[in-house]
Amino acid sequence: MSHVSPPMHARVLDAWQMRPVASAHPADTAPVVADASWLPAEVPGHWQQHPTLAHYVGRMLYRCRFTAVPTGRMWLTMQGVFYTARLWLNGHALGQQEGYFAPHHYDVTTLLHAEGDNELLVEVACPEEHDKIGKRLITGVFSHWDSMDATLNPGGIWLPVLLTTSGDVRLHDALLSTVRVSQQQAEIRFQLRYDARTPTQATVRWRFTPHNMAGRVFEWSMPVALAAGAHMTSGVIQLPDPVLWWSHDMGHPALYAVSAQVVLADGTVSDTWHDTFGVRTFEMRNWIPYLNGQRMLMKGNNYPPTDVRLATVTRERCDEDVRLARECHMNVLRVHAHVAHPALYAAADAQGVLLWQDFPLQWMYHRDIWASAQDQAREMVFLLGNRASVVIWCMHNESFHIGSTSDERWFARLRTYVSVFVWNWNRDVLDVALQRTVARVDATRPVVRSSGEYAIPLLAKGTDAHFYYGWYMIYGVLATWEKIITLFPKNVRFVTEFGAQSFPNYASAVRFMDADITRIDWQHLAKRHSFQPEMLGYWLDWRSAPDLQALIDMTQEYQIRINRHYIDRLRLRKYRPTGGIVPFMFHDANPAVSWSILDYWRVPKRSYAAMQLAFSPQYVFCVCAEHATVGTTVDVPIMVVNDARQDVELTIEVWLTDPLGGELVRRTQRTRIPADSLALQIDALRLTPTHTGRYCVQMRWGSGVDDMKSQTYHIEVSADADASGQKEHKE
Repeated sequence: MSHVSPPMHARVLDAWQMRPVASAHPADTAPVVADASWLPAEVPGHWQQHPTLAHYVGRMLYRCRFTAVPTGRMWLTMQGVFYTARLWLNGHALGQQEGYFAPHHYDVTTLLHAEGDNELLVEVACPEEHDKIGKRLITGVFSHWDSMDATLNPGGIWLPVLLTTSGDVRLHDALLSTVRVSQQQAEIRFQLRYDARTPTQATVRWRFTPHNMAGRVFEWSMPVALAAGAHMTSGVIQLPDPVLWWSHDMGHPALYAVSAQVVLADGTVSDTWHDTFGVRTFEMRNWIPYLNGQRMLMKGNNYPPTDVRLATVTRERCDEDVRLARECHMNVLRVHAHVAHPALYAAADAQGVLLWQDFPLQWMYHRDIWASAQDQAREMVFLLGNRASVVIWCMHNESFHIGSTSDERWFARLRTYVSVFVWNWNRDVLDVALQRTVARVDATRPVVRSSGEYAIPLLAKGTDAHFYYGWYMIYGVLATWEKIITLFPKNVRFVTEFGAQSFPNYASAVRFMDADITRIDWQHLAKRHSFQPEMLGYWLDWRSAPDLQALIDMTQEYQIRINRHYIDRLRLRKYRPTGGIVPFMFHDANPAVSWSILDYWRVPKRSYAAMQLAFSPQYVFCVCAEHATVGTTVDVPIMVVNDARQDVELTIEVWLTDPLGGELVRRTQRTRIPADSLALQIDALRLTPTHTGRYCVQMRWGSGVDDMKSQTYHIEVSADADASGQKEHKE
């Protein structure tokens, strides 16, 4: 069942009320509450959106009264509830559920009143996670994160509640997977979950209709013997002449509208399931991605919740986010430690942006989550498995000991080091089991057990890597990172986090902080808006900024420098061994001072334009020393890389200037760059500085006069080595 648009035979239940409750009600009897004590409730919504409940954390009882005329089997579907719920319909207990993103279905046929009102009660709980290293809620970043307002609670019914009708056989959902594909045929495996009132002989009719492209309609029928109760049937569909789904930078994201009908022996259509589906294959070969057999470099960003209030998300907002990603030359977004609003997946499918999908586990959890985590992982695959854009599953983000990323005391660092490099139950037991669970359900996508594992020779194979050299002191300076990746190159096979914080642009900043820098409450920014003043202070003397605009400029410039430093060195290693470059992060889920390149209102920081340049399909850059001393020689190799699927003719200009602006050398060339090329050295400059100050390496490139891009690299020259060594810290 689609979360984005309910099926034609679905009714959305509205006119909800709510009231806080002090404790859990006994499960066997329905609560009885006086009418006068109820508050109006928005469903979908979060209870903290109500003006009198802005800071409420606890249990909430929801009530909906509605009329219904049973016309077959009647089903109640809770599409999304933060986080646990117990339900009663007309005084009868329906059961309880756990998990914020997976839909739950209840057969209410015999419980509905054919005449008069029906009353649905839902008791919802979303408690605070006080033990940050032993969490019990599978909510990912919504319960514990340094990039979202920790005082906000997501509790509530955040997706519509549906009442639907079926015949004797109900189709809950179907999971489609492209097993293999050729020009003539695609082999599509299906898993169809259903609920039959009695054992039944039936026919399932499949229909594939071109949704956003030209193509032929394909219909196929299969007889099935269905057992009574909830079960699953599976099989293979041979789809002729398939039109493939591609990412936007490689082709067209072609989608089919797919439906499955269960037809009973008497010819009655018992139920219909429908969705969209893209035919495509995806694999990773030693962390190099291949889409439909074509090698590609993944370039993208970490995608936090579209909004901290997930119920407020719309398709229009998600379409805009995906558009901004495309315009930044990104072909992938990592859905960071959460399952997003359904509209994001529809937007990514339609616009051809790949998704790395995290399961909502962030840092450390209690062993009690074992069973629920297995169930919810399976449900995540059934929920999102038909999305062509979703190409990678990841079961856990940074499954190591972190209470607060701002805590850099020696014993906190020691705990983190032990959990990263020795052993911990979350990564080595839970995540391995979850990886196997998901791989059994979906054998067509890579499954990463946990994000942020380092490759250590003879000890650990590693997964994708996270690097915060230049931000967290536990890592160190950028020069250390370059030494690490030279010694251990497997750690740059696929990099999914790096970056630095910056303030948003002035007009956005003054919406949540004082315009007068002397009156800004820094503690409030740290508590509610993610700011990490201690980390920033290690690299920049930010407290010396004379005004807010100067602070904004200072931090955005530093963020640009950090991001470009990583991206340049990873693009230099394209396919040797780098297959993915995914900085942290894309936008803010609430107003924040953070690692984002778009603020909460989607106003681009200057770092958005800088990343857009660094991710250009044709990119000219250099990797050289950023600091030098008078009289020493600095080699400046000029590199070019082409990510496009065709050869490109480029005009490339490079020139070098001294601290007074004098031009030392200028070179121009016209050259053809092969399709999907490795990084190629096309020139080399050599600088032996004679004066202290800033030397500049400047570049312009493009296919013609109207599409020229440019950027500048600085080499800071000092009189002695000790002075140049200080440049990596406060500048």
